[in-house]
Amino acid sequence: MSSEPAADIVIALEIDDPALADRLATLLGSVAGLRLAAPGEQAAAAIVARNREAAGGDFELTPRELDVLALMAEGASNKVIAQRLGISVHTAKFHVGSLLDKLDATGRTDAVAHAARRGVINL
Repeated sequence: MSSEPAADIVIALEIDDPALADRLATLLGSVAGLRLAAPGEQAAAAIVARNREAAGGDFELTPRELDVLALMAEGASNKVIAQRLGISVHTAKFHVGSLLDKLDATGRTDAVAHAARRGVINL
């Protein structure tokens, strides 16, 4: 075991609302083991909140659909999505179908592209 302290997890904030961004920065800045990314710095994770009207957010995705969408963006199959999320393949297929409908997409790649254009996910 190494006696060196663990490196901080670097988090990027990508939030359109300046007041919300400031509140989150203050809260996250006080959490041990976390550090906010400097502008242009690579981050291990990002917190993203976009203005729905500006992003064309005329639909709402559930937290689980967002999980599935993130895995779709990685190119995961329904089987991999099911394994990673601890759900059945049938349920994964259901969520993918729901995403295709909500995003008015013709396929998985099209759904990811639509979501990226609308600011739902960052690629």
